[in-house]
Amino acid sequence: MALERLQKILSRWGVASRRKAEELIVAGRVQVNGKTIIELGAKADPDKDDIRVTGMHIQRPRRRIYVALHKPKNCVTTTYDPQHRETVMEFVKEIRERIYPVGRLDYHSEGLLLLTNDGDFANALLAVKNRVPKVYHAKLNGPLTQEQEEQFRTGVFLHGRRTAPARLKLVRRAANPWYEVEIIEGRQHQVRLMFQECGRMVEKLRRVRIGFLELGDLKPATWRFLTEQEVKRFRRLLHLDGKG
Repeated sequence: MALERLQKILSRWGVASRRKAEELIVAGRVQVNGKTIIELGAKADPDKDDIRVTGMHIQRPRRRIYVALHKPKNCVTTTYDPQHRETVMEFVKEIRERIYPVGRLDYHSEGLLLLTNDGDFANALLAVKNRVPKVYHAKLNGPLTQEQEEQFRTGVFLHGRRTAPARLKLVRRAANPWYEVEIIEGRQHQVRLMFQECGRMVEKLRRVRIGFLELGDLKPATWRFLTEQEVKRFRRLLHLDGKG
């Protein structure tokens, strides 16, 4: 097989997302044939080379795994945390294959999270061009005014760049109301920051849907495999049909 970029191999083999794989390389945690690699342009032969991450030999996964997890609050969405906080991997220990989370939910947020060892699937799901909607329920410290709602729907400036328009709906009227939010981007802390720019703080945040997939009655810290039909539907949605 022809040489491939190392981060692409790590992603495709379920070690980490493409972005996380790049971080592993730069941090000096990846070795090829006994040599530590720190250059992002480095390539390897996945069929011949001995590739290791933190000393552990990795290889092509025997099967593709797709998992839906209800991430609880107060854990991090990563495979490893240098601060030794609890990670989402604690809840899927019984899965023998190496998988990793697709995207992120911040420490204090909960809800639907996908994990996989299919790098093409993960990269396509995160690609902005595919415009996969993500739906959240947010409890605020007070109701939005009509002006604030309009600001939210048309996009707000975060770090000098306007967000894409978001769908917003009041789902529970109260002194501390709940809103349903749909976004197609995935900037860090995006929903919380958008409400903050509109003058409100998020007290609770739960992701309830990714694309067509609903959180449903999945309890916090529990998971299930995606069904064959759900995987096929995602592959059609992400234009992955015909890619193996």
